[in-house]
Amino acid sequence: MKKVISTPKAPAAIGPYSQAIETEGYLFTSGQIPINPATGEVEGTTIEEQAEQVMQNIGAILEEAGLTFANVVKTTCFLADLADFAAFNAVYAKYFPEAAPARSCFAVAGLPKGAKLEVETICIK
Repeated sequence: MKKVISTPKAPAAIGPYSQAIETEGYLFTSGQIPINPATGEVEGTTIEEQAEQVMQNIGAILEEAGLTFANVVKTTCFLADLADFAAFNAVYAKYFPEAAPARSCFAVAGLPKGAKLEVETICIK
């Protein structure tokens, strides 16, 4: 059985998908871009500002599901420019101060709303 997780503290889906799905002890979050849920607009112009917003969005979804960043076991990260890799890592590391999850990171040709990054997660309950 699956349960849809949704919170107004993270951006509403801009397509036919859920913020997250919980099933059989796992939580799968949809990719989060740096949308400010209060305005519906991309927050920040630098990779650092946008990464902070993305991680805040993920944190809000985790909180709604009763989880924290400690429950994240895998992330997939998409960067519009791999030149931003080190700056992104500096922000990302603040949210995983202990054992960081497994991760894949890709350069992509483009992201919705011109975002510089997108991050999705897999979590355990």
